[in-house]
Amino acid sequence: LKILNGSIIQTYNMEVKKKLNEDDSEILLHSILSIRDKFYSQSKYVYTSINLKTYDFPEFKLIYPIKGEKLKLVNLSKRNAIYMKLDRFKKKQKSNFKKNNLRVLSQLKNDLNMNEDPFHIECFDNSNLQGTNPVSACVVFKNGKPSRKEYRHFNIKTVYGPDDYKSMEEVVYRRYKRLLDEMHDIPQLVIIDGGKGQLTSAAKSLEKLGLIKKITVIGIAKRLEEIYLFGDSVPLHLDKRSESLQLIQRLRNEAHRFSLDHHRNKRSKNTFSNSLEKINGFGPKTIQKLISHFGSVTQIKKANKNDLVSLIGQSKYRKLMLNLHKNT
Repeated sequence: LKILNGSIIQTYNMEVKKKLNEDDSEILLHSILSIRDKFYSQSKYVYTSINLKTYDFPEFKLIYPIKGEKLKLVNLSKRNAIYMKLDRFKKKQKSNFKKNNLRVLSQLKNDLNMNEDPFHIECFDNSNLQGTNPVSACVVFKNGKPSRKEYRHFNIKTVYGPDDYKSMEEVVYRRYKRLLDEMHDIPQLVIIDGGKGQLTSAAKSLEKLGLIKKITVIGIAKRLEEIYLFGDSVPLHLDKRSESLQLIQRLRNEAHRFSLDHHRNKRSKNTFSNSLEKINGFGPKTIQKLISHFGSVTQIKKANKNDLVSLIGQSKYRKLMLNLHKNT
C-alpha cells in the first residue's frame, strides 16, 4: 500500500515463488526492494509485517509496528494479499472446471457420433401421480453446467389421462416452436427421460418443426441406463464410469427433480382448491384470491384474522374457519 498524507493512493500485489531454503523475512525483503525499484519509490519509511530490524538501508527505514494506525495498515495489506491469493485460486479452479467440461462435451460428442460439441443441452421429464396433475419440465445445461434461469415448467394442455408419449410430444413441440418463433438458439442435444416410446414421441415433434436433422435427440432408459439414439434400433451402452454417461445422468436427475417439484406444487394447489370448492358460497374468484395470496391451508391457518377478513369479507371468513375446524 502506498500512503501519502494519511491516504492510500496506490495498491499493488506481487506473487513470489518460495525457494526451499528461503525464510519469510528474506522473501519480504526481496519483495520490498523489487517494489521500490518498480515504482521508483522515494518513501522514507516502510511498515512491515515481519521484524526486519537486522537490515539497514540509508534510503529508507524499516518499521515493525505493534499497535496503532500503522499496525492497522500492515494488517490491511496482509488481508489484501490473502484475498488476492484466494481470487487467483478461484480463477484457476474456474478455468480447470471449464477445461474439464469442454473435455467431457468433446467426449460426449464422440460417444454419440455428433457433428459438433453439445455446448447447449436440454433434457425433458414428465411427472404425474396415477394420471393426475400431469406436468413436464425442461432443464438446460450450457457448457456442461446448469443454466437455471432457462429452466421451464409445462402444464399438459392437450392430453387427458396418463399418457407419457403424447405428453412428451406436446411439450417438446411447444418448447421448440417457441424457440423458433422467438429466434432463440436451439440445442445441439436433447435428452428424453425414457425409452424408445418417449424418444419416438419427441422425435415426431422435432420432425414437424423441421429440426430432426439439426438436433441430436436421445432417450435414457431408467432400468439399465441404456441410451437410445433416434433411428438406431440397438441401444448404446456407455461405461458406467464414463463421464459422458455421468453428464447425461446428471441432466436426467435434474430434470426429474425439477419436474417433481412442479408436480407437487400443482397437486398441493389442486387439493387446496378442491377443499375450498366444497364450501357453500365460495366461487372461483374467492378461491383464486386465497390460492394466490396464501397457497396452502397451512398458511391460511397461520394467517391473521384481519388479513383474511379484508381479503374475502367477514361472512366468508366465518365459513372458511368453520370448514377448517371441521377437517382438523
